[in-house]
Amino acid sequence: MIHIKHFVFNPFMENTYIVYDDNKEAAIIDPGCYEGYEQNELTSFIKNENLNVTQLINTHCHIDHVLGNAFVKEMYQVPLIMHELDLPVLEAVPSYAAGYGFANYVPSRPDQFLKEGEKHFIGSIPFEVLFLPGHAPGHIGLMNEKERVFIGGDVLFDGSIGRTDLPGGDFDTLINSIQKKLFKYHDDVVVYCGHGPETTLLKEKNTNPFCAIH
Repeated sequence: MIHIKHFVFNPFMENTYIVYDDNKEAAIIDPGCYEGYEQNELTSFIKNENLNVTQLINTHCHIDHVLGNAFVKEMYQVPLIMHELDLPVLEAVPSYAAGYGFANYVPSRPDQFLKEGEKHFIGSIPFEVLFLPGHAPGHIGLMNEKERVFIGGDVLFDGSIGRTDLPGGDFDTLINSIQKKLFKYHDDVVVYCGHGPETTLLKEKNTNPFCAIH
């Protein structure tokens, strides 16, 4: 069974997720924790639940999703896993972090790259890696259709989509990612978004003003 805990961190109100299996093996996805109290909130949950953190995953590498990368890597001695095409996005963060108020941002380097279509395990839980560019050039999502779970980063939101005006973004590419790749999955899939509440594929197929197909 998939267990999911989410936190809202940093001024961008970014959703950080801990995903873990029944054996308490866990991945931290998109750690946005920057301030000490945010880091404590994350680590306290992990300690209280007796989780074994074995990996760190970035769906993409915009600043709000990577602020806690270095902290998590050091705290839990785990690999950073992402898509190779988002490496330039990650490498650009130090050049603008201070301008957004994050003068103490610590850079991190990836240890492993995910590829579209491969199966990636969090503990005993298999996820299909989906390559979903448009918001960021190397954006990925993790799909487990059996349990109706999709960890989606900033591709699709409740009633909206990820912005496409940042470097490497493209509106048509993002809409294609959503409609051609994501919407082929079961309507009951719950989308755990990078910002805001979760939603379902059915709701967004029917009502999303940017990408609805019904």
